Amino acid sequence: MDETGSPENFTRMGTLGIEEECYVVDAHGRPTSGTDELVYEGDPPELLQDRLDHELFKCIIETQTPLIETLGDAREQLLSVRDALVEYAASEGFGVAAAGLHPLAKWRELEHAEKPRYRAQLDRIQYPQHRNTTAGLHVHVGVDDPDKAVWVANELRWHVPVMLALSANSPYWNGFDTGLQSARAKIFEALPNTGIPTAFEDYAAFQQFERRMVESGSIDDRGELWFDVRPHSGHGTVEVRAPDAQADPDRVLAFVEYVHALVEDLAARYEDGESATSMRRELLDENKWRAIRRGQSASLLARDGESVMQLGDIVDAECDRLGIDGIRTLFEAESGAKRQRRLRGDSVQTLASSLKLS
Repeated sequence: MDETGSPENFTRMGTLGIEEECYVVDAHGRPTSGTDELVYEGDPPELLQDRLDHELFKCIIETQTPLIETLGDAREQLLSVRDALVEYAASEGFGVAAAGLHPLAKWRELEHAEKPRYRAQLDRIQYPQHRNTTAGLHVHVGVDDPDKAVWVANELRWHVPVMLALSANSPYWNGFDTGLQSARAKIFEALPNTGIPTAFEDYAAFQQFERRMVESGSIDDRGELWFDVRPHSGHGTVEVRAPDAQADPDRVLAFVEYVHALVEDLAARYEDGESATSMRRELLDENKWRAIRRGQSASLLARDGESVMQLGDIVDAECDRLGIDGIRTLFEAESGAKRQRRLRGDSVQTLASSLKLS
């Protein structure tokens, strides 16, 4: 990975990329070390060549879709990658599961990857990274101008808690009920350079920050700026990293639709010369906490920083404004966190089975 990116990478508007972090599981649905076999030692199908990687733990694997030209192609590309992964994992004796945190993952009992990049992170960050068994959904949307990408990312910050609340799918961590709807978000933000970032004035300011972090030894490369939303200076995209991972592809596609619509809408507003929204980061952090704690039951501070809106009202307004419907369907359905708690009431095995991709 290049240490820093380039403004020259921002060349195309509206393309998509979807990254999913998933758990490698055994026959009983429990996380197990499998990335050595799947990433390094096996022979993945052509579709997964150069699109299969792993995360910090040997039980967490990541897929990336090929470049998606239009939103209408997203479903086919996502399902193709998922199907290829499930079939490939099965051929090596593994299953694949998805959630923000696997309810049966106990970090002290799981193996860390041996990749030098992760070993360096473990040495530098210590305890917060040692326990980082999280898995998320990342959505990229291409933007054709670097300053526009920074402006769009700034404006997207208010929407991060909305997406997190709708995606909340990680009530259990290290084997116990946290009382949260998305414990993943809280575990992950213990790492440096996470959470909702401050606004950047323009791409030059973002690039200066990126370079300063690398040159000061704070990070090894640009990929370690793990903010909930960021201009991706390597891909030329705006990347949203807020949602918990999801087993149901329709839930994934609802977020893809929403992020794509938001980026297209905000890009048009930038081109029209609209002024940036001013909102204190502390208020954005408060909204994120409300999403973590309450999920779909959350009420959030409105963009004016004064009034409070129920999540359902926000969802209705966003769907009407952007001409989308996926996140309304999500809100009307049982949340991932609530479903996990209900199924665990039946049995741990039932819960584990429900998270598997098929």
